[in-house]
Amino acid sequence: MVSKGSMRTGKELILATRLFAQENRVKSWFEILLTLTLIVACLWGTLTPVPLLVRLVLCIVLGFLYVRLFVIYHDYQHHAILQKSPLASLLMKVIGVYLLAPQTIWKRSHDHHHSYNSKLTTASIGSYPTVSKERFLVMSKAEQQLYLINRHPITILLGYFTLFIYWLNIKSLLQSPSRHIDSLLALLVHVVLGGLVAYLYGAESFMITWFTPFLIAFAMGSYLFYCQHNFPKAVFRENQDWTYDSAALSSTSFMTMNPIMHWFTGQIGYHHVHHMNSRIPFYRLKEVMKSIPELQNVEITSWSPFEMYRCFRLKLWDAEKGKMIRMDEL
Repeated sequence: MVSKGSMRTGKELILATRLFAQENRVKSWFEILLTLTLIVACLWGTLTPVPLLVRLVLCIVLGFLYVRLFVIYHDYQHHAILQKSPLASLLMKVIGVYLLAPQTIWKRSHDHHHSYNSKLTTASIGSYPTVSKERFLVMSKAEQQLYLINRHPITILLGYFTLFIYWLNIKSLLQSPSRHIDSLLALLVHVVLGGLVAYLYGAESFMITWFTPFLIAFAMGSYLFYCQHNFPKAVFRENQDWTYDSAALSSTSFMTMNPIMHWFTGQIGYHHVHHMNSRIPFYRLKEVMKSIPELQNVEITSWSPFEMYRCFRLKLWDAEKGKMIRMDEL
């Protein structure tokens, strides 16, 4: 055991995680090929004339597999796996387009999120916006309404439309068309493939094979992204008080799940470990938490409806109370 007085912080703690920032190339390829194989099998199963209940189960499983595929894609963008592989580079570009998270906008915004996680002045870039109580009170009514809409549970759970279709693609394309051609490609591919499923197999198959799995996946992904930085004891700081390691430990949660859900979510529940060192492959995050005592005493979130309700109600950072508050506390 490590005593409280000898707990590592700052660069010393970050350096301790570097030992684990090495992939097993065979395992990396196995994980992505297994995931893609299961996705293809589920897609095929939802289009075959099997009982409707079986197709619905495969539809849900497919949505969960898309979450796992996204985490693997996300790890590649962090240079944690499969670097310097032309085949992996091409494959990840295709996956990014298919999952409505093309590389040019996703990597830039997500890297910014990691560099400024929980820093109040830039907390809205690459993340759901968070402002202090004081700033909220001096906003115009229109700004307040937009802020609350961006953090509304419906906005988050409809991440398919709000985060992925609109923010990552339509908005980025409108702001800089030449820079985000891959966003246009993602939108076109999504519309064309969805249209082909509807045309060739009908409306029921469109809902089961195409629309619902993406709806499930992006709802799960958006909530994961939200709750792991917006939970009752999350801490937000101004520039002068912010450090990278404290943002990982006090502003990022560990999300408890059963082993099956940890597998489907690519171990992203160990989010504080990922934020401490994003070069650690997703399949080693659990190992890191077990090996480094300093990473074991962190705030916990979960998929329980009550926990989701508590996280969704949090709206503003109150510096005086040192915590996130609800609107009725304002």
